[in-house]
Amino acid sequence: MPTFRVICQTVAVASLIVGAATATLSSPAAAQEKVWKHGLINAKSDAGIFMMVSTRDFAATQGIKVEISQFKDDQLALKALIAGQIDSFEGGPQGVFAANSRGADIRILGCHWGVVPHGIFSKDSIKTVADLKGKSIAVSAPNSMPDMLARSALAKYGIADAEVKLAAVGGDRDRYQALIGGVVEATVVSNEYQPVMPKGFHLLVAGRDAVPNFLRVCIMATATTLADRPGDAVKFLAAEMNALRYVLAHKAETVALTRAVTNAKADDPRAAFVYDDAVEHHAVDPTLPLPADKILWIQEQMVKAGKLPRPLEMNVVTAPDYRDKALQSLSR
Repeated sequence: MPTFRVICQTVAVASLIVGAATATLSSPAAAQEKVWKHGLINAKSDAGIFMMVSTRDFAATQGIKVEISQFKDDQLALKALIAGQIDSFEGGPQGVFAANSRGADIRILGCHWGVVPHGIFSKDSIKTVADLKGKSIAVSAPNSMPDMLARSALAKYGIADAEVKLAAVGGDRDRYQALIGGVVEATVVSNEYQPVMPKGFHLLVAGRDAVPNFLRVCIMATATTLADRPGDAVKFLAAEMNALRYVLAHKAETVALTRAVTNAKADDPRAAFVYDDAVEHHAVDPTLPLPADKILWIQEQMVKAGKLPRPLEMNVVTAPDYRDKALQSLSR
């Protein structure tokens, strides 16, 4: 059985590349720092954006130390969160709705990536979404973002789930290889593959166009963690906000961090492509908003798909006080 916790060892190296300033263990400030364990999906070409919070002095300034753990998918990370192996997790919010409807008590603290960078990619022989009828589409686990994106996009174009073959095929890399290898005829993957995709394949429909209300990433924590460590939760969110502000103002450093974390070569175009796309479409919001309309929309799609009995109230799935306090602390 794979372990849930896989600490990203390359973050320390990447910190040096972007000129990170780390406090020494002998200093009083470092001695007072509390560790906040944060989970992410396995590092990809947007790693610099997600992992910036663990570099430089963003966390140390708040009096905490952030440790990043990586997971293959949202479901594994959600299990680790519920088990108390991590303090927070950054991923698709739909797992929170499903878990809370079954008695869990997980709260969304803020959502910083509000535009889906994924899309449905296909063979060139597939010209329109209607051409997907009868075809195999690689997605991920049920209730995951790729799975819901595919279903929602198909529904928008009048295609029922039963008219295609949806296959759960692991993470983005697995799904991409399934498409290129001819195992499936279409797949939902991140736009990081767009600049390196070989001839014969193309972006059929961008996720931000097909499902504009889909939230890509939210930060979540259990009610137990929030009750036990309310101050640390606020400090972590404040550190995240500052890190994301830095990201949006420092492309070179963010791209360098991504390449270091993913061991990408200097001429690999993906990190810069993903960064530019995120900035162009205003995908990343460092204030960590909690858009009620999008949160409700995702739940409604889950209800239609039979994955959720009914939408949950905002006060059952969100905890806005921590975000508000983090914003207040940064405005002083």
